Amino acid sequence: MTLSEEEQAEELADGVLTRAPSRMRMVAGRFFRSTQGLIGFAVLALMFLLAFVGPLFSPWTYTDKDFTAFMQPPSARHWFGTLQTGSDVFAVTLRGMQKSLVVGLLAALVSTALAAVVGAFAGYFLGWTDRVLSWVTDLLLVLPAFLILAILSPLFGSGQWPLFVVMLALFLWMVTSKIVRGMAISVKEREFVQAARYMGVPPVRIIFRHVIPNLSSLLIVDATLNVSSAILTETSLSYFGFGIQPPDVSFGTLIADGSKTAVYAPWTFWFVAGLLVITVLAVNLVGDALRDAFDPSSGRP
Repeated sequence: MTLSEEEQAEELADGVLTRAPSRMRMVAGRFFRSTQGLIGFAVLALMFLLAFVGPLFSPWTYTDKDFTAFMQPPSARHWFGTLQTGSDVFAVTLRGMQKSLVVGLLAALVSTALAAVVGAFAGYFLGWTDRVLSWVTDLLLVLPAFLILAILSPLFGSGQWPLFVVMLALFLWMVTSKIVRGMAISVKEREFVQAARYMGVPPVRIIFRHVIPNLSSLLIVDATLNVSSAILTETSLSYFGFGIQPPDVSFGTLIADGSKTAVYAPWTFWFVAGLLVITVLAVNLVGDALRDAFDPSSGRP
């Protein structure tokens, strides 16, 4: 049985990509031989473990109130102390960490996926497709993202945080898409893409099966670094009341509340602020280590 021309083109293109698993093993080896990569990965894993497993060991939930302990310092009963409302600081801090981590991860994934699709389509088709997509990208770059999100904040009521994630992601992808566009222009001239095109493989299939996967190193690093950007943006917006809305909590809402009492009740502020700094630092360490691991010219082993 003979293969169709399209199947032959797919096999040719797949043959070029068979080195991907071995390359990923090489990248993983470089990453885990990096001190900052190991530290960042270990700390980030610990933060996720604390956020999602820690509440199981606490006698309090983030909605519980202890009306016999208002603004109490850390103790055996309340490990991180209590707030003015009697809420357990440990419980609400871990709940806020959960929300910020989920928002950061989802926003980073959505924004990176959007950047990959828009940049790849613009770079592959060029012409009017490139002009339209570039115009949209440039328009979003000049729009005041903070102001727009602040205006739309009434839509992010209780239970509507996925909408907040989508809106946040819409303002994180533009710069990456321009980089992807330039790289896609180069990738589409490579032999396996040319062969697939001449064999009649549909352009959309070429983009999703061959162009975007060949940009995976850039996209992985970008997604990792976007996590910290999304967490910090969410924290800033929630601090001013434009992000996660009560009764839910996040790093931003907890820092906003804790800043009012930080002088005379430091436990209401410094625990959450410290965890925010540690989380963002760990994400950045992982992102930097991944960038070095993917970069063949890196001086790291």
